Amino acid sequence: MDSWLSTVKASSVAVAALALGAFGSSGCAAHAKLPSYSSVPDFSLTDQTGAKFDSAAALGGHVWVADFMFTTCPGPCPRMSKQMSEVQDALKGTGARMISLTVDPQHDTPAVLEEYAQYYHAHPGVWFFLTGDVKTLDRLDHDVFKLGNVDGSLDHSTRFILVDRNSQVRGYYLTSEQDAITRVIADAKALLKEKPAKS
Repeated sequence: MDSWLSTVKASSVAVAALALGAFGSSGCAAHAKLPSYSSVPDFSLTDQTGAKFDSAAALGGHVWVADFMFTTCPGPCPRMSKQMSEVQDALKGTGARMISLTVDPQHDTPAVLEEYAQYYHAHPGVWFFLTGDVKTLDRLDHDVFKLGNVDGSLDHSTRFILVDRNSQVRGYYLTSEQDAITRVIADAKALLKEKPAKS
């Protein structure tokens, strides 16, 4: 149960506008509009409490950040989870959400994920650790986010994915880069200012 305790370049394209007219009277550069890469379809998994996680209900209308991980990972996952905790704290009170999807659903049961979530101070209802059907996890990893496969190899991307209120992927961030988390937070805050599309 405690085994985990022992064990495209980040493409936000959030460059400050340099052209004349991009500066307000305060002298601050406007935040460039983030690109839109793909749409995230609704999906259903199980969260760390054992409850059904319906993405439309939990994430619809919210800006959110996602990653892929597994609890017994001896490599980048502890760093990534600490970084996601930093994102959670920086966006506290904004309505933003975080999800961490396991690539090892056979081991990472809700009980295992709950202990892991507590270790990284995940706020209930804000940061969800998700497990469930392998086909659903693989579809999200491979077909939707285009980062890899959930195929038993436990190989996974170390990127964070930023999604807007309209379920559009707006950024990828390689978490090993020094400024990645600063950019995730800044870009998420920019998306929080965008109005959701009318249905």
